[in-house]
Amino acid sequence: MHTSADRQDRHQYPAHWEADVVLRDGGTARVRPITVDDADRLVSFYEQVSDESKYYRFFAPYPRLSAKDVHRFTHHDFVDRVGLAATIGGEFIATVRYDRIGADGLPASVPADEAEVAFLVQDAHHGRGVASALLEHIAAVARERGIRRFAAEVLPANTKMIKVFTDAGYTQKRSFEDGVVRLELDLEPTDRSMAVQHAREQRAEARSVRRLLAPGSVAVVGVGRAPGGVGRGILGNIREAGYAGPLHAVNKAFPEDLKEIDGVPAYRSVRDIDGHVDLAVVAVPAEHVPAVVAECGEHGVQGLVVLSAGYAESGPEGRERQRALVRAARAHGMRLIGPNAFGIINTAEDVRLNASLAPEPPRPGRIGLFAQSGAIGIALLSRLHRRGGGVTGVTGVSTFVSAGNRADVSGNDVLQYWYDDPDTDVVLMYLESIGNPRKFTRLARRTAAAKPLVVVQGTGTAPQGHAVRATRLPYATVSALLRQAGVIRVDTITELVDAGLLLARQPLPAGPRVAILGNSESLGVLTYDRCVAEGLRPARPVDLTTEATAEDFHRALADALADDTNDAVVVTAIPAIGEGSPGDAELAEALRSAAAAVPGKPVLVVHVELGGLAQALSAATSTAPGAPGAADRTPGARAERPSAAPSAPATEPPAPLVPPAPPAGQASPASPQDGTRLIPAYPAAERAVRALAEAVRYARWRREAADPGKVPEFDDIDEKGAARLIGELLARGEGLTISAEHTCELLGRYGIPVRRALPAPGPDAAVDAARALGYPVALKATAPHLRHRADLGGVRLDLADEEQLLRAYAELTELFGPPEELRPVVQAMAPRGVDTVVRAVIDPAAGAVLSFGLAGAASQLLGDMAHRLIPVTDREATSLVRSIRTAPLLFGWRGSTPVDTPALEELLLRVSRLVDDHPEVVAVTLEPVVVAPHGVSVLGATVRLAPPPARDDLGPRTMPAY
Repeated sequence: MHTSADRQDRHQYPAHWEADVVLRDGGTARVRPITVDDADRLVSFYEQVSDESKYYRFFAPYPRLSAKDVHRFTHHDFVDRVGLAATIGGEFIATVRYDRIGADGLPASVPADEAEVAFLVQDAHHGRGVASALLEHIAAVARERGIRRFAAEVLPANTKMIKVFTDAGYTQKRSFEDGVVRLELDLEPTDRSMAVQHAREQRAEARSVRRLLAPGSVAVVGVGRAPGGVGRGILGNIREAGYAGPLHAVNKAFPEDLKEIDGVPAYRSVRDIDGHVDLAVVAVPAEHVPAVVAECGEHGVQGLVVLSAGYAESGPEGRERQRALVRAARAHGMRLIGPNAFGIINTAEDVRLNASLAPEPPRPGRIGLFAQSGAIGIALLSRLHRRGGGVTGVTGVSTFVSAGNRADVSGNDVLQYWYDDPDTDVVLMYLESIGNPRKFTRLARRTAAAKPLVVVQGTGTAPQGHAVRATRLPYATVSALLRQAGVIRVDTITELVDAGLLLARQPLPAGPRVAILGNSESLGVLTYDRCVAEGLRPARPVDLTTEATAEDFHRALADALADDTNDAVVVTAIPAIGEGSPGDAELAEALRSAAAAVPGKPVLVVHVELGGLAQALSAATSTAPGAPGAADRTPGARAERPSAAPSAPATEPPAPLVPPAPPAGQASPASPQDGTRLIPAYPAAERAVRALAEAVRYARWRREAADPGKVPEFDDIDEKGAARLIGELLARGEGLTISAEHTCELLGRYGIPVRRALPAPGPDAAVDAARALGYPVALKATAPHLRHRADLGGVRLDLADEEQLLRAYAELTELFGPPEELRPVVQAMAPRGVDTVVRAVIDPAAGAVLSFGLAGAASQLLGDMAHRLIPVTDREATSLVRSIRTAPLLFGWRGSTPVDTPALEELLLRVSRLVDDHPEVVAVTLEPVVVAPHGVSVLGATVRLAPPPARDDLGPRTMPAY
């Protein structure tokens, strides 16, 4: 019997070391510390390990563990001796342990900083990446306990374990003596170790989603005996979509003699199904879900889609039910979409899965679609399905995921899948909340570098049922950080579809220069004005007049595309009048053929009251050699106008035009693998121009992301001295805003001088301060309600002598009260310039953020601030200065003298380095920073210190805790 002393050697059980992880094959496991209660599990685990693996672990035949071994491997002090286990279903599948050693290789205690490490993985789980995941976790534990190096001795024949160590990316040494390979690993994370970790994370999470979206077999649990109901509807949708794998219907209420329903094999339990089941779609009441999950886990089901409601969205009781659901699924190594999900769709020819509640499945296409909301998912799928002004028919969906409460699988997981999915060219996401902004921005940046990512972001208030990390950043700041990561941020689902259609089938524009042509001068001018408002550079619209023929449109579009001064073309069209007016199909064919000749530039169409044109655009056929009717469809040839169709209102999605197939072996630059290029047609100029502007900004980001710049080194930075000062100050308290004297000292160690401000509690003290600083001086009130508010009169500048100083002092005290309320200070005058503000803050959810704007009303009232994630590169600092709307004031607006922006950019880089080097610096404010024609002057500064928040992006791979 174990005593309490056995259970607790030197430290309490470290529950924060527990974590769920996604393995290489997409399954999951739980990592946790090994305790004295695990003796039986350890013995059972060891019995299932092969003799060869035991030999590799102990360097000798070792058929069974002795009682002494079991005691040793289950009793840990969680400091010098630590053991971790990877478990599935509560049983061990792998173990790792370290023992702290001294320089002589013998057991030691703190302050020894080296430990021996050893692994043992059950043979049935070899190749799943279990040892790699355990190495990440045991290394994080070791760093927490002051261990800096691991030593491992491995037999040369144990190549798999040697590879685990050598592939980890840590700095290491390798030697060979006495027939054993000795490896030494420095546990400090490196750029390579983080890159290896992120690559493994991507592969594992992508495969876990792929197992859900492309299952080899599916069971629908909760299929009703009578027509109707969610389960029966899901079963019908899967059948009608032509799902390629085995399909099973499950309901515990089925009669024992019922063998099939709707032609699908029927079972009373998942356990009764012969053969494996990859995916279970669960549509039973919430109170019955736990039993279903247990059955699925026992049968080896790989993933779940839970449509059932009654979870966190319903209140505290439902939230606890949701936690239990996630824990149960992960205990069996299953990933979970939902609960309260709308379902999933995969239109790939070899899958054809519609496990959703969508009344009509989308057509196959190249767009990946993610929606947390079922209602929004329905709306998006409907827009993508609709013809004659609808997106699909020609541009459809590759995969669709509605995550519901996203208790497990989230937008981050699906992004990992879409990143290298060859069937997806554009990603559209509707996010009501972002659970892990730091990870999302990292994944978004990588994804956006490969394919467009368009996001509608919720307003910042998470729906009930969503577990979201608290963030102190304003909604606008989070949006700015997403844009910095390459995300195309839009505000509505209409804009989401508009941008998605353009990006899915048109090339990215090389710049902002836009040609406008059409048969309506007014519509051309309206389009021109919208281009200017969106920051584009439109040329004067070309008016073809209302008598323009299809040949006129073809010629004008061909000329505009051939002009090197144009990066994109917007064609405007209204109903024509007269006998010579082109039919809708004829006009569509003329535009298509002209665009096909120059495939490297995007073309968009704005149509008004031309519903027939929208239909023709989505129905136009190819004129490639051998295409039906190709010989009869030349520009200018009359085509019979189709029967009139209702005009598309401004809320309808745009319609696309099908172009010709490219020559054999040649693909359009903007085309996916099928070579199809589409011209989108929008029922309103503002929608077309907004989509084009987003494409222009995204293309610019792609070009800049190819060379992001570098974080510069500064020779005069005293990093160690700053660390000592921070340590001394933090020793006095958990978190504090440090004094002005210490603020100046800390900033000075990073080459950021702050102009001295001497207190002036009385007139005589003000005079003494001015003499010490030298005239001219400024007199400022620093009371909280007057600080940085020159507009209230609390600042007097350019005081040239004692007389002016005393008069100003008297005026301030007369206006605002006694000195003890005003807290006046005297400061030497800085060169004239533009007043700006620089801030840095560490947000627990998003990470460290650097912000810049002009001081005063511009930043406070109008919110004109720009933001970048820290560390900031030299190119990002340059763009940060130019990103605010009031940036022209820095560059000689209306004849003013341009200021020293290079000096300002250097200041931003130094602040970024300070916060990046010392995470204890949780907030910095420099205000005002006067940027003069030559140099910058920091007139006010505050710094706040606190113990650094946890950085889960630097730790081992883990799934969100539940």
